[in-house]
Amino acid sequence: MKAGIVGLPNVGKSTLFNCLSNAKAQSANFPFCTIEPNIGVVNVPDPRINKLEELVKPERVQMATVDIVDIAGLVKGASKGEGLGNQFLGNIRECNAIIHVLRCFDNDNIVHVDGNVNPIRDKETIDIELQLKDLETVEKRLEKVNRAAKTGNKEAQTEKALLDKIREALLQAKSARTITPQGNDEEVLMESFQLITAKPVLYVCNVDENSAVNGNSYVDQVRELVKDEDAEVIILSVGAEADITELESYEERQVFLEDMGLTEPGASVLIRAAYKLLKQQTYFTAGVKEVRAWTINIGSTAPQAAGVIHTDFEKGFIRAEVISYEDYVQYGSEAKAKEAGKFKVEGKEYIVKDGDVMHFRFNV
Repeated sequence: MKAGIVGLPNVGKSTLFNCLSNAKAQSANFPFCTIEPNIGVVNVPDPRINKLEELVKPERVQMATVDIVDIAGLVKGASKGEGLGNQFLGNIRECNAIIHVLRCFDNDNIVHVDGNVNPIRDKETIDIELQLKDLETVEKRLEKVNRAAKTGNKEAQTEKALLDKIREALLQAKSARTITPQGNDEEVLMESFQLITAKPVLYVCNVDENSAVNGNSYVDQVRELVKDEDAEVIILSVGAEADITELESYEERQVFLEDMGLTEPGASVLIRAAYKLLKQQTYFTAGVKEVRAWTINIGSTAPQAAGVIHTDFEKGFIRAEVISYEDYVQYGSEAKAKEAGKFKVEGKEYIVKDGDVMHFRFNV
């Protein structure tokens, strides 16, 4: 699961990616790695794993991660291949969610591609290019499905009806995500279309350092514009975040944050939001060898969660032994939580909750 950072040139995308790619921005002692020049595996900051480490004292700790992709800056005409348009659109299609960075600061030394700062116009520029590309995709698919629908093919008629709804939305400059699939058939179809504007989106308002806590008038404009989109808006001073990553010690970074009026780096807030946007959650395994956060889709069953560790765990699943994170911390250890009756044995139908501390029993 990957979240792609998008935006116009010079809005702070690559600086933000570099901040995320520096482990110091997230925590005191966990590493980051780069798979490719523009893909980073970023640790998800989670104070719960620090608490489990403190209680269990394991040999090693492994945090949950999220993949962040730095995507080439988009310009007008990208849907027709202008600039790096084709590369941009190809990269974003491979992502599962979009982090849309908007410039919300004035600085005469940083040139704006359109001459002046206007996050509303910038958002619309990108939205239109993505909508045009999706419109092209939808119309090509309609050409194929129309013939089958006319013959009375029920599946084709269902697909045509959904494509018509999406096409109408796109023609009204609305994204595909504004169309809610009705029933499982439409959900499966919507997924198969692989539309760029169907992906969930998170807006990052890149502000000056003085606006990092409360935002500014540009941020207010963005919030007003996206209020009906069911999308989160995060305020981030990317320049200040870059300065934080340059500081050597955790203590120095905390002092810098306090001076800004922040309790943690904005990058940490963003990473957690991206994790949530991808509909991911965490369960833990906790033993003396390792305390580890495992990433699963929200709604995963116990066997599916076991399969994240190893496919054999899912195939041969017998049961899951579960202690909630809150109970584990309250009683201070697995043994004491068991004594207090907080140890549950769950079967194949159990839906894993965020923060569960788990052991799996299996037989292959």
